[in-house]
Amino acid sequence: MYDIEARHVIEALRSGISSRAVGQYFSEARPKIMKEISTRLDLVCEQGKSSGMVISGKYGEGKTHLLNTVFNIAHSNHMVVSYLSLSKETPMDKLYLVYQKLIQNTCLPKRQQPGFMFELEKLSAGSPVANEMLLYAAKQLETDKLYYLFRSYLNTEDADEKFLLQADLEGDFIANAPLKKIYRRIFNEPVKYNKNFTKTKNCGDYISFMSHLFTQLGYHGWVILVDETELMGRLSKKARLNAYRNMADFLLPDRCPEMTFSIFALSASYAEDVIEGKHEYENLEEVYPESQEPAKTVLDLLAKAPQLLPLTKEEMNEALYKIQDFHGKAYNWNPQLSAASLLGATQSGGYLLRTKIRSAIEFLDQLYQYGRAGSTAINELGEETLTEDVPQIEDF
Repeated sequence: MYDIEARHVIEALRSGISSRAVGQYFSEARPKIMKEISTRLDLVCEQGKSSGMVISGKYGEGKTHLLNTVFNIAHSNHMVVSYLSLSKETPMDKLYLVYQKLIQNTCLPKRQQPGFMFELEKLSAGSPVANEMLLYAAKQLETDKLYYLFRSYLNTEDADEKFLLQADLEGDFIANAPLKKIYRRIFNEPVKYNKNFTKTKNCGDYISFMSHLFTQLGYHGWVILVDETELMGRLSKKARLNAYRNMADFLLPDRCPEMTFSIFALSASYAEDVIEGKHEYENLEEVYPESQEPAKTVLDLLAKAPQLLPLTKEEMNEALYKIQDFHGKAYNWNPQLSAASLLGATQSGGYLLRTKIRSAIEFLDQLYQYGRAGSTAINELGEETLTEDVPQIEDF
């Protein structure tokens, strides 16, 4: 009987699409950067110190896999995790669109599917958490819109109003006029903003509000994972610079929301193709001659981001042994190959980690189906025989 979870892992590796399951079982590689990330997570959980970092790597070298590994580690630390990829629909220069995608892709610990609004639905007006959130919204944010909105949410009994207010908290922002109308109906008093809210300027209030909410609900922090960061390079000049300024609110400790840790995964070519190729430092001086921070600091972080190096031979062997084990469980057989034969099978897969893994799985597939792959064979006792020539996939 084959193992369903092992089959899922093998098929995910075969497709080249990283998954949380793969991240859970293949987490030992690149110990140096993982140690730094674990230290950052501990600082959030134990001392409440927020921070962020940028990692870079070539296509197919494991950036997404690393993010999925962090996803699992964060959940094991009882932290909330949000995972999103930048895209044309989610550009970093428009924080209100990023917030909407963040909320749609937020997972609570021990839950595989996104969603946390049920936690809000449990709150009642007058409860300690509700009172704390109202005080925070009234005193600690740039605008006080969320005070009026959250107080209305806690006290309305109208299902349509509840739905509208919850949609706003999820990033589908309602206009000021209907919010004022709802608040007046419930409390018979007018809304008096200390400052008018606009989603293009004040969306950071919502991110700060949610980070405080997660803390009050008893979670040990909020981890934000952003993939495909290099797509910022396709934005216009001014939009890119605005994107860097927005990134500062996730990366720089003095600007981060409370108890958060963010990672941005970036293509290794971004520094050459965009920062140097499009003269970003000169653009910054031109567009913001008097105030280049915090965008300049973010540019420095992007340019000097630690790069994921190819796995060492020992790390590759360890990963291949795990792949062999999962393949055996997935198809109910016992390969028992040597490290040399399985490592040799990856040589035809080019230099990318993703294609090397695919080659190893194809090698195992052929041994399982035909008992032979290249010059390697499994004899009747299930033992391996191997000639001195390293098997190559293109020879199959």
